[in-house]
Amino acid sequence: MSDMPPHAPDEATLSVLNEPESIRNAEAKVVEAIERHNYPKASLFAIRLSLHEAVSNAFRHGHSKLPPNVPVHVSYKVGNERIVLAVEDQGPGFNPDSVPDPTLEENLERGSGRGLLLIRSYMASAHYNRKGNRLEMVYKRPEEA
Repeated sequence: MSDMPPHAPDEATLSVLNEPESIRNAEAKVVEAIERHNYPKASLFAIRLSLHEAVSNAFRHGHSKLPPNVPVHVSYKVGNERIVLAVEDQGPGFNPDSVPDPTLEENLERGSGRGLLLIRSYMASAHYNRKGNRLEMVYKRPEEA
């Protein structure tokens, strides 16, 4: 960890609409919190990409049959050593084990599963609730070289 004094955790829950400005504003709030805790730029990239994929999936899949004004909820807690993000849609949920592995030969041409693969690659953990409509992701601060 750096020589900077630790900050109290930043945390909030945001209601995000399926509109570019609403999504950008939510991402910006998370990024501001991450920057206050002095995470490296590579961490910022990984977290921003994972959050964007999770929110996109929530709207594209979870809210596909819901009115456009139904928000997705994004919560975050940014601490000095780890970040917890959760994205919850108001859809019926799904079984994440049913998502095809995009790295298998038979799925290389399919477009599904890549976002979840990225999220799982960047995060220390990524788990859905039993219903399958809430993804909780944990990112751990990398050790300094």
